[in-house]
Amino acid sequence: MELAELNPNLIYTYADYLKWTFQERVELLKGKIYPMSAPSREHQDLSSYIQGELYDYLKGKNCKVYAAPFDVRIPRKLKDDTDIITVLQPDICVICNKSILDAKGCLGAPDIIVEILSPSNSVTELSNKYDIYLEAGVKEYWVVSPQNKTFLMYTLQDGKYIPSRLMVAGHSATSTVLNGFSLDLTALFNSMD
Repeated sequence: MELAELNPNLIYTYADYLKWTFQERVELLKGKIYPMSAPSREHQDLSSYIQGELYDYLKGKNCKVYAAPFDVRIPRKLKDDTDIITVLQPDICVICNKSILDAKGCLGAPDIIVEILSPSNSVTELSNKYDIYLEAGVKEYWVVSPQNKTFLMYTLQDGKYIPSRLMVAGHSATSTVLNGFSLDLTALFNSMD
């Protein structure tokens, strides 16, 4: 089966997703298929740096960090594969509630999700995924732009996301979820050199 053979007007589930054998990576956002492009070198530099910082910080702690490809399934009412219509592969996620981890990945909302923008995915990341992460209850949603060298952190408070100021090199991004964790943005953006 080829990706082009799928009907873009249908609503697909995680059960469908598990049957697909085409080479392209995709995400399901509320049942709709979104192809994923290969990440750029700068994207991978940023992802590796953030994952490394989080991994080092989380050693000996209860939370775990995962990088794409890693399926995050957001259930609706049932946790059955045929009822799940949102399957995401965030660039990085931190999960502190290990009960939502299983052999397939994560079933539920991670505590932190990091998305690194690319020219082809900015609308998906900033609009569609924002809404999904908010509805699911992701506590922090980090958006990193390699093109603009900016960092924005959304923090969940009373059912709404409160955005940080737009941060750049010279700033530090301090997590409210991971007590004592701060990301040096100068070092982050220098990792692309």
